[in-house]
Amino acid sequence: MSRILALLAALAFGAPALAHEIVVGDLQIVHPHIPQPPVSAKSAGGFMALVNNGTEADRLVGVESGIAAKSEVHESRVDANGVGTMVHIEALDLPPGETVSLERGGYHIMFMGLTAPLTEGEMHKATLIFERSGRVEIEFQIDPPMGQAPMDHGAMGDAPMDHGAMHGAGN
Repeated sequence: MSRILALLAALAFGAPALAHEIVVGDLQIVHPHIPQPPVSAKSAGGFMALVNNGTEADRLVGVESGIAAKSEVHESRVDANGVGTMVHIEALDLPPGETVSLERGGYHIMFMGLTAPLTEGEMHKATLIFERSGRVEIEFQIDPPMGQAPMDHGAMGDAPMDHGAMHGAGN
């Protein structure tokens, strides 16, 4: 059943035919990818599905990558007034038997201070750090652009911003 959920999650991402996955122990990591940002982008979002096929919970507690000065797990939220915020979260819970999707507008990996342009088709190494499963080496595939400006976390920190600014409007 979990494999079916993971496949559905990959399809929901609109994953290209070259979607990939990594299985380590009870964890299945489905199509880690970054939509290609514009050449001048200073940040980019990373997305995937995380499937916990085990009987015990796990947590994603960190990420390391050489493509950016800083890589963090973030959550996007929009309040009742339409004000968007992006916040660093210390850990992302992965309940047993569940799939957690990292996708635009929700949980995602934020790469801030990109060290070089990201080009469609490239693969970039990263390490996901889990509370129970430890360090898992993965590769993010650079997918075609999503047609929208990247989220620019620049010097934003965890401060609230308006929805237009959250998606790079006016840059």
